[in-house]
Amino acid sequence: QVQLVESGGGLVQAGGSLRLSCAASGRTPNSYAMGWFRQAPGKEREFVAAITWSSGNTDYVDSVKGRFTISRSIAKNTVYLQMNSLKPEDTAVYYCASTYIRGNYYITDQYQLWGQGAQVTVSS
Repeated sequence: QVQLVESGGGLVQAGGSLRLSCAASGRTPNSYAMGWFRQAPGKEREFVAAITWSSGNTDYVDSVKGRFTISRSIAKNTVYLQMNSLKPEDTAVYYCASTYIRGNYYITDQYQLWGQGAQVTVSS
């Protein structure tokens, strides 16, 4: 059974950086793209970034553009989220997810497989 495992979360001061990793424990042959989402307490889960495996095309929510970078390693079957210039409002549980559906990567229902989440806390 394929699982997605996030790592790299933690506590950081505002202006600092963290890198999240999302590794698949098994083969995901049908995965077309990977996404990162986040959910803050009392809020809905929101799209952060996505990347396609084949072309490496990326997409970001406006609030993280210029600060976050999503990338992938095909050899390691791993996706990364480099987060720079972190702000307190970035505090959330971050989830990675896999989809075999093309397009609309900002929609949570497009994804079939989810990781367990990684806590990111940014102090002011």
